[in-house]
Amino acid sequence: MIKNTNDGTNAAPYLRVDMNYGGCNDLPDFSTGPKGDDREKHEAIKQAGFQGIQDGDPALCKKLGLELTGHARMNEVGELDELLPKWKDDGYNCATLHVGWGMEGDAEVDKLVEYVLNSAVKFKLPIYIETHRATITQDMWRTVELTKRFPEIRFNGDFSHWYTGQEMVYGGIENKWEFIQPVVDRVRFMHGRIGNPGSIQVDVGDGQGQSYVGHFKEMWTRAFQGFLKSAGAGDFICFAVELLQADIFYARTFKNTNGQPQEEGDRWQQALRYKQLAEECWKKALEREV
Repeated sequence: MIKNTNDGTNAAPYLRVDMNYGGCNDLPDFSTGPKGDDREKHEAIKQAGFQGIQDGDPALCKKLGLELTGHARMNEVGELDELLPKWKDDGYNCATLHVGWGMEGDAEVDKLVEYVLNSAVKFKLPIYIETHRATITQDMWRTVELTKRFPEIRFNGDFSHWYTGQEMVYGGIENKWEFIQPVVDRVRFMHGRIGNPGSIQVDVGDGQGQSYVGHFKEMWTRAFQGFLKSAGAGDFICFAVELLQADIFYARTFKNTNGQPQEEGDRWQQALRYKQLAEECWKKALEREV
């Protein structure tokens, strides 16, 4: 199993909070976030206290002392053979993948997963299969079954896809938490996004009082606990805030006073709040482990 670690350190396992670069895409005019060129955006992410960028510019990340992670879609065996060496050369320290379209049979799924796991070992790069719609992990049952066939599998937990797409609150969310525990225990990377039962990404304000925010905080905390169970010195779990723009139907829009569609909130300010929420969940996970 390849894992996130800082080689040669005796530091305790830790949380690393990054930002997915898509969070800076097409910020609305009223947003307080950066709207200039790549350098301005990278500098703003650094100054806001994020430690790395997913899909950032390798040269800028190196210059600014930011960590770098990648993501890609993989539909066929062999598609990582050229990409992973490039990621290694450019200084990426882990990556997340959308694997398959979710219409594959178990035999085909197994071939894809085996290829991902073998590629991670071959190139010594942690690769995390993302829980995402329109992939082989689009539903909870099938993903839990994967953990039985591949105990060594590790995930990027993007729980918004399950929370909304499978309406986790329907029938009792505590039942779902218990059912997906084998997946949660194997999460080593997370995409920070909160949805409600009807929408995959919503503005959460200050993150206080909403039942669905509490549900996500519990899932994040459980994932941190799962990481801590097997973490060694210098190991880290990455939480990458991923709040995406309206033109790909993530950020919701509502008509403003002029009748024009406008994003419901400031994704930049939400990203800063998510960072705080993740840090609160990390603290809670550490307390639970004592």
